[in-house]
Amino acid sequence: MQKITPFLWYDGTVEEAMNLYRSVFPASKVVSTSPGPGGTMTSATFELEGQQFIAFNGGPHLKFTPAVSMYVNCETQTEVDTLWAKLCWG
Repeated sequence: MQKITPFLWYDGTVEEAMNLYRSVFPASKVVSTSPGPGGTMTSATFELEGQQFIAFNGGPHLKFTPAVSMYVNCETQTEVDTLWAKLCWG
């Protein structure tokens, strides 16, 4: 395991978020998941381009915000534009 792993807090949408990120970055994989009540996913560890992330359905008290950032090293402006279009919700 890497020394520092970004930890992302969600309110019931861990699986949806993980699947979105995995659809954007082809070099990705699910490392592990933890089931929760009613068959929902409580947490997931996944890897995007060699970087591990932990996502957790922690509930509504702390919201996931655009203040969370991921730096992606891109080779071209086209790559930047493509990723921006897939990841930006605004």
